[in-house]
Amino acid sequence: MKRKTRRLLTLIFVLILLGGIYFISNWNKNNYSKESLKLEILGPSESTLSQEIEYVVKYKNNGNFRLESPELIFVPPENSVQEGNILERQVLGTDKLGEAIYPGEEKSFSFKVRLLGREGEAKAAKAYLSYQPKDLKARYESSTSFTTVIKSVPLTFEFDLPSKIELGKDFNFRINYFSSVDYPLTDLRCQLEYPFGFEFSQATPKSIDKTDWEIPVLNKAEGGRIEISGKITGEVGDVKIFKAKLGIWKDGEFILLKEDEKGVEIIKPSLYLRQEINGNPQYAASAGDWLHYQVYFKNIGDETLTNLFLVNKLEGEAFDFQTIKSDLGNFQPGDNSIIFDWRKVSSLSYLLPVAEGKVDFWIKLKDDLGNVKNPTLKNTVFISQAREEFVTKVGSKLEIAQRGYFQDEVFGNSGPLPPKVGDITSYTIVWQAKNYYSEVKNVRVRAILPQSVVLTGKIFPESETSKFSFDSQSREIVWSLGDLGIVQEGPMSFPSISFQVAFTPESSQVGQTPQIIGEAKITGEDVWTETLLESTSTAIGTDLPDDEAVTPALGTVQP
Repeated sequence: MKRKTRRLLTLIFVLILLGGIYFISNWNKNNYSKESLKLEILGPSESTLSQEIEYVVKYKNNGNFRLESPELIFVPPENSVQEGNILERQVLGTDKLGEAIYPGEEKSFSFKVRLLGREGEAKAAKAYLSYQPKDLKARYESSTSFTTVIKSVPLTFEFDLPSKIELGKDFNFRINYFSSVDYPLTDLRCQLEYPFGFEFSQATPKSIDKTDWEIPVLNKAEGGRIEISGKITGEVGDVKIFKAKLGIWKDGEFILLKEDEKGVEIIKPSLYLRQEINGNPQYAASAGDWLHYQVYFKNIGDETLTNLFLVNKLEGEAFDFQTIKSDLGNFQPGDNSIIFDWRKVSSLSYLLPVAEGKVDFWIKLKDDLGNVKNPTLKNTVFISQAREEFVTKVGSKLEIAQRGYFQDEVFGNSGPLPPKVGDITSYTIVWQAKNYYSEVKNVRVRAILPQSVVLTGKIFPESETSKFSFDSQSREIVWSLGDLGIVQEGPMSFPSISFQVAFTPESSQVGQTPQIIGEAKITGEDVWTETLLESTSTAIGTDLPDDEAVTPALGTVQP
């Protein structure tokens, strides 16, 4: 009996052992570990701003299971750009990966991007691969990441701002920017944060809400500046902090690239500066002008000032720096500065409180300013800790050219030449309006017709007929051009009008070359300088100096 029991127990033990071995064997066969799938991202550890870099997402099935219905998701670093647009996450399904990832199979996929961000900012790329091992209901996901640091942002972005500013005084400052990035930057925006007490006056270029400026495109080796003017209030000794940011707007988000800040100290003013040109503090210059600069400086502090230097730094394409004249100043051609020394100017040597001194110099403007638009003259004056910028606008150059012809292809004139008493001879008058440098509005050309001359009604081109008028009482002709822009393409682009006049000589005019039209005067309002412009062209007689076919003899009235 005991032997049978022993045998039964042995049989049960063997069955249990075999069942355990079978269970363990089958459990191992059906248990899947996601560690069997190797997923990694390969890429550069460092990058420069907007440099094109490549991320390679690579996977390999190191297990024995077939991984079905795979889906790969690549999440680029935040603010990654591809072809000018923010790159969203990329999803690759079975059309790219296949229906399954087989044991031993490996694949890789490339993603090229450009990173936007600040210098030193770490950017993380991420990848997720989900799948379902064969014969298992569960779905697994493997993930990985890779970090790239923006090593450098080759952009210059900085304040040009004095370290000390006089209380309540108008002053200018600039933000300079320059790109050394190999790729064009678009949708740039500069944002400025002013300290408490700053009063904004104006900016060039114009701003959005006084704090934002758009920079549409910035190519490599290009740059610019934003110039702001205003004044600051506070207590003497206060330090005011100006902050600026340069970034890119993408999909409604501001991506910061560079920032700068600078503190300025409010100081008590000790000198007051003012300037006059040709005796006028609000002078509007014209091409070809001689300018007499007078710079006045006044001690508004409590202490006597001694041994001062006064520097005038001139900037402007219109200046002819070869013409500078000054009895007491020394001209420095390298930076176009005129320096006045206390050793030559007594008021710079010793300036009592409330006392005022003056220096002066002369300079001529170029006769032809070329293709410059809205030209300005800038004189930045430095004396002790005081600094003042004086900006003078150069007005447009508005001209009228008046010419007369007998031989022409516009109307085909007729009548005796030379003209004869009692007979009618017709002539063609041509007006051409010329404008340079800035826009002019309300432009009109006027001239008086002599009593013996009438209009025939012929006008060319016909489109100008509605702008042409004649007053029979005053005998004044008026051509109303309206607004006139800047013309830079050549003489053929200047607006013109031709009209025909008929002249009937009187006996009292025999032997003379009478006028067939008086002097022409053009007037207009300069939009840039807000001044009235005018110029004239000489009257024209029957000798027609512009018609090569007409000699003085052919212009002399015959009986």
